[in-house]
Amino acid sequence: MNHQGGYVTVKASFPYKVREIENVFIPMRDGAQLAARIWLPEEAERAAMPAILEYIPYRKRDITRARDTNHAYMAGHGYVCVRVDMRGSGDSDGVLTDEYTQQEQEDGVDAIAWIAEQPWCDGNVGMMGISWGGFNSLQVAAKQPPALKAIISLCSSDDLYADNMHYMGGCLLGDNLSEATVMFAFNTLPPDPQIVGNRWRDMWFDRMENSGLWLEPWLEHQRRSPYWSTSSVCEYYSAIQCPVYAIGGWADGFTNTVLRLMEHLEVPRKGLIGPWGHKYPHQGLPGPAIGFLQEALRWWDHWLKGKETGIMDEPMLRSWEQDSVPPDTSYDKRPGRWIGESAWPSPNIKQRRYELGPYTIHMGEGHGGPHQREGEESALALQSPLSVGMAAGKWCSYAATPDLPGDQREEDGGSLIFSSRQLAESLEIFGVPELELEVSSNKPQAMLAVRLSDVAPDGKSTRVTYGLLNLSHRDSDANPEPLVPHRRYRVRIPMNGIAQRFPAGHQLRVSVSTSYWPLAWLPPEPAQVDIYPDRSVLILPERTPGEEDRRLSEFPEPEEAPPIQVHHFAASEHNWLLHRDLATKESTLEVINDQGHFRIEDIGTEVRRSTREWYSTFNDDFTSARGETYTERSFKRDAWNVEIYTRTVLSCDESNFFIHAQLDAYEDDYRVFSKNWEKVIPRDHM
Repeated sequence: MNHQGGYVTVKASFPYKVREIENVFIPMRDGAQLAARIWLPEEAERAAMPAILEYIPYRKRDITRARDTNHAYMAGHGYVCVRVDMRGSGDSDGVLTDEYTQQEQEDGVDAIAWIAEQPWCDGNVGMMGISWGGFNSLQVAAKQPPALKAIISLCSSDDLYADNMHYMGGCLLGDNLSEATVMFAFNTLPPDPQIVGNRWRDMWFDRMENSGLWLEPWLEHQRRSPYWSTSSVCEYYSAIQCPVYAIGGWADGFTNTVLRLMEHLEVPRKGLIGPWGHKYPHQGLPGPAIGFLQEALRWWDHWLKGKETGIMDEPMLRSWEQDSVPPDTSYDKRPGRWIGESAWPSPNIKQRRYELGPYTIHMGEGHGGPHQREGEESALALQSPLSVGMAAGKWCSYAATPDLPGDQREEDGGSLIFSSRQLAESLEIFGVPELELEVSSNKPQAMLAVRLSDVAPDGKSTRVTYGLLNLSHRDSDANPEPLVPHRRYRVRIPMNGIAQRFPAGHQLRVSVSTSYWPLAWLPPEPAQVDIYPDRSVLILPERTPGEEDRRLSEFPEPEEAPPIQVHHFAASEHNWLLHRDLATKESTLEVINDQGHFRIEDIGTEVRRSTREWYSTFNDDFTSARGETYTERSFKRDAWNVEIYTRTVLSCDESNFFIHAQLDAYEDDYRVFSKNWEKVIPRDHM
């Protein structure tokens, strides 16, 4: 049984015996060295084999050591697996100064060339990773290193501005601060003295002094620009010349990428979308988890070993179509079924347009477009309270906390809602729902959050998908323009892609609000947005089941290699807490992500990891929005004893964002480093 409570088979033996090499330094073209851990099938020392690279900044030596048993599994099936710490992370040289840099990608190209030249590699290399490793698998593939023959990219994005954890629909995401906090903590961690020797302390101080506060550049670039687009492969899909397997989950933040890659890539490709959050699918939660490692082997055997596994004979895109469930902030499993599409866009999917009337979605036969009825030109006024969004969950669910959206009825109380009649028969959608609205605003800056929900006969409302739009970005993310107060505009708001079945007897509901805190940062001041429902349309990607559904084979049950041995001193704790102080009128969402205190037995290292986040507002004051994060990290082994603490506060007024951050590091209980940051960043149509 795995840690999510689902069943997984732990394989005790494999076709190949594997030797683990704890550390090898890979030389880069400029003389720097990247640290790598290698899982080497013993047979590869006699007859070369293909290799698989994972390349991320999250510390192979300790933090990802448990997850890296994936490589032991692959190596046991005849692949040399190489897990590399990026420059400036873990035990590698240098300082990491931002995400997805050209330096990072060039280092990836150099690492692949080095791997291909080793006597144990037959010259064929694959690249695989989740999240950051999924991003740079796409980015490095676009550099076309000759030895890279195929990639698997999980939970990643092809568009760093419009579909990442920084901005969405031109709105600043709360996850921008959250992710900056993650990297603030990682970038200040020391290398392991057992790997790098006595220079560890100098390397540590170099990182703390020079890695920078990443929240600053991410906030300085509030519109689409080369800062984001240079490493966004959506700008140059044709540069990717190797086969791609793109994988995501509906509870994750990155599933739209899978649909876009299937549409725009010109190479052999496959897509897979399950019900999961930000997890590998063999550990997927919500379930059902699948035998992802076996599926990955089929992909690698086909593209790196030339075996006929049948994987490319199956539908290009496979997705979990979710059934209706009551609203909850976490699920063990999402009921549903696998569906398949041989092409994307799919001929099985039709875009159906449904008119919004005053508080009603006219489902009927649908309409070709919005039209005006005489005497029905009136607008619906909307100005939401700041409480809307507290039940929104996290932009990207990590399935470690109750971070999914709860019952939407309270959210809907501060929103305009449009509901259909009860469905006479079930309705299936797959793709990107959109809302076309005709709107006006009494202020030059405003935002809209739109949600599509499934309403059960008992009234419970489950959010299916959502979208955001900063109305100054209505025409362009690169060149936003303020609204002219009271002028009418036609805007289009895409929601996140989804595969969902609405049962007969249920209702569809569209909800619209002018705030969605703290998932999205608030506009500079309250605005009333008028919506003209008789000129507004819901567009649904309605799907007819196809032949591909019947041809789908079952995924095998999850398997994994034996876990590492860990001794726990203190258990992990994950929770979301909502505090409402009725006396002071302050509301705070507290997020607890405490990984506990444990010792990794095979290296004898104790690790402590904890992160807390607070997002607060006061009364109805939009400039009171405040995010605060705090992290604790420590490593201890024999005479090595270090602790690192970070704190970041993001606040605002109508014209500026304000950042205060601090870093304190301790060795043997003595503070050895301290640094503070104070930054003021003007709001740019944000």
